[in-house]
Amino acid sequence: MTHVARSAHVDTFTKENLPPRAQWPEFLFDLPELAYPSTLNCATELLDRHVEAGTGEKRCIVTDRETWTYNDLLTKANEVAHALIEEMGLVPGNRVLLRGPNNPWLVASWFGVVKAGGVAVTTMPLLRKGELETMVEIADVTMAICDHRFIEELDAAAPDGFQIFTYGGPEQDDLIKVAASKRSKFKNVATAADDVCMLAFTSGTTGKPKATMHFHRDVLAIADTFARHVLRPTPDDLFAASPPLAFTFGLGQSVVFPMRAGAAVYLLEQPSPPRLLEAVERHGVTVLATAPTGYRAMVPDLRAANLKSLRACVSAGETLPKATWQAVHDACGLRVIDGIGSTEMLHIFISAAGEDIRAGSTGRAVPGYVAQVQDPDGRPVPDGELGRLAVKGPTGCRYLRGDRQTTYVQGGWNVTGDVYVRDADGYFHYQARADDMIISAGYNIAGPEVEEALLRHPAVAEAAVIGAPDAERGMIVKAVVVLQPGADLGPEPAKTLQDFVKSQIAPYKYPRAIEFADALPRTATGKLQRFRLRATS
Repeated sequence: MTHVARSAHVDTFTKENLPPRAQWPEFLFDLPELAYPSTLNCATELLDRHVEAGTGEKRCIVTDRETWTYNDLLTKANEVAHALIEEMGLVPGNRVLLRGPNNPWLVASWFGVVKAGGVAVTTMPLLRKGELETMVEIADVTMAICDHRFIEELDAAAPDGFQIFTYGGPEQDDLIKVAASKRSKFKNVATAADDVCMLAFTSGTTGKPKATMHFHRDVLAIADTFARHVLRPTPDDLFAASPPLAFTFGLGQSVVFPMRAGAAVYLLEQPSPPRLLEAVERHGVTVLATAPTGYRAMVPDLRAANLKSLRACVSAGETLPKATWQAVHDACGLRVIDGIGSTEMLHIFISAAGEDIRAGSTGRAVPGYVAQVQDPDGRPVPDGELGRLAVKGPTGCRYLRGDRQTTYVQGGWNVTGDVYVRDADGYFHYQARADDMIISAGYNIAGPEVEEALLRHPAVAEAAVIGAPDAERGMIVKAVVVLQPGADLGPEPAKTLQDFVKSQIAPYKYPRAIEFADALPRTATGKLQRFRLRATS
């Protein structure tokens, strides 16, 4: 990476809002496969390359209703790129918000944006108006592509002049109809390898989301490290995964990894554990990815299931309990691949597969990455001692506008906020989160954001949100609420507040347990003492 190509971005917002280079982590490109050219559009490598190589008729995306080949996806992505440029006036560097469940047209839209030199901002379809408004403001988004079934909240959040293409609906200006009128050939914008191609949002402990910035080379790097060396995909693989494409875990497993290998992906809009198991049996899924919660839910059905096609199961999003790993192994003989990744790092950087797996351990640093357990001053601690996890590799944290950059990046290391122990064989063992983030069933939920939603209810005087241990979900969101004097929430006060929170923010963030109290524990200066609440949970 000695020569840096000139940026292709006409809209220079992302370039101007990268954190100062002195605050970037140290990047490592030690593997030969990470030596990318200075001019690089990741869509070319993930999609166009296969058609140019003569394998365009190979299946690419499978659903219960249809199958798209690589030719099909390339044609539709090219048409989307033309539609964005010709109908919306997109120029390279513009941010485009994507909203919808995992389906072929969401994938085509993602590729269309990237091919045109845009910056994809993929969001959860469950997000509400206020959450979308925040993302639009932070990323300075002016246009969007949205599944027509999820337009209401986005319409409500859209500022003046905001342009939206819906897809899948009956309107004449629906993206699918407009795209069909466009040319099927498109010359991908010659972006620089270090042009931003996607923004991924993550919630911090303050509850305000942060946008992580990822380059074209970063997208390929996660495939050329974790996927290549741990999953080892082949063109014959069929991937399936539960996480939405808005999660970088989901983007990797359902788009980047299969398409880097010329393989296929099965997409499911509502990927419940039973539906995923059904997909394995019906379609011959070979690589499955979901959260530990999903694997726990599958255990009773694994013995009777036909899993002969399945060669790899990936777990991420939260720590994989040893008991869950063992229960899956006992039921069907599969050895679940655990891994830790982060939105800041784009995907998994510690893992192990096959006979290298040790139940209860996350694994070892993925080839291309190095990891340490450090003391608070950044010095490595001896094996067997607790410390903070720090990592370096070909990907790393760059927050939009440098927001809280120096918290995550220290001394060239990405400091993840996890407490770990490394053993003498180099295996890393997760201990706890070092902050107030609640990880429930694979979702990252910031307690202060839930508190804010509760406080919007006129009956709530104070609210504190913590994570409480839960056998099924790992943790659940628990709220301790102080009501206004004389407040009446009806016969089921907890349910009233739970329903209210679901109307304010994404439903998966709602408090599954609510306790009512006369007062919250605070210091003499009024600071909330969450540790006292956790001690009683």
